[in-house]
Amino acid sequence: MSVTPQIELRGIERVFQLGDSQVHALRSLDTSIAAGEYVAVMGPSGSGKSTLLNLLGLLDRPNAGLYRLEGRDVTTLSPDEQARVRSERIGFVFQSFHLVPRLTAAENIALPLTLAGIAPYERSERVARALADYGLETRAGHRPDQLSGGQRQRVAIARATVMQPAVILADEPTGNLDRATGEEVIRLLEELNGRGVTLIIVTHDPGLGRRARRQLLMEDGALRHDSALEEAG
Repeated sequence: MSVTPQIELRGIERVFQLGDSQVHALRSLDTSIAAGEYVAVMGPSGSGKSTLLNLLGLLDRPNAGLYRLEGRDVTTLSPDEQARVRSERIGFVFQSFHLVPRLTAAENIALPLTLAGIAPYERSERVARALADYGLETRAGHRPDQLSGGQRQRVAIARATVMQPAVILADEPTGNLDRATGEEVIRLLEELNGRGVTLIIVTHDPGLGRRARRQLLMEDGALRHDSALEEAG
């Protein structure tokens, strides 16, 4: 009995118009990712890694091809429908944190809950639990400029997971951190994966890439190597 992939991409094309020329950021991309996988997307700058992550996160649309998330064709959804799927099923962790400067740590974590219309009591409970889970209780009232890089990334992870998403997309999550802090952040993400959350990380770091159970190598917008296919072969 075959299992429906959590993520399925078929014939994905993404073309950007730059002046008179076209840039093929993604070319004829086919891949599937099962629920609970830990995948590293690797390759040189300009290879299409971040474009792929933006498409997976419904921050961008392909020019052609099919993207199914949990069996549903999400490329045909309206912007509002895509926003709902993004809010409920996908969490983002970025290299530059993307925290709202004027909000406290607790308020940043609460933001997805507020946007989703979660009731204030449940919102407070979830935020308190997230602050405790990530060791941020004493930083709840601090704004991002009052936090260390590691604390800011923990706030970002707490915000990404407070809606209990099925998929976490992490774009160079250790890029702005020292080695020890980066190791702590990856451990937190790997713990989430250990609890069944699908983890997809874009990275230039070969060491980080090797930690993933599957590696996808991008080059010139195409998928050049998939370690899962190599193992299957």
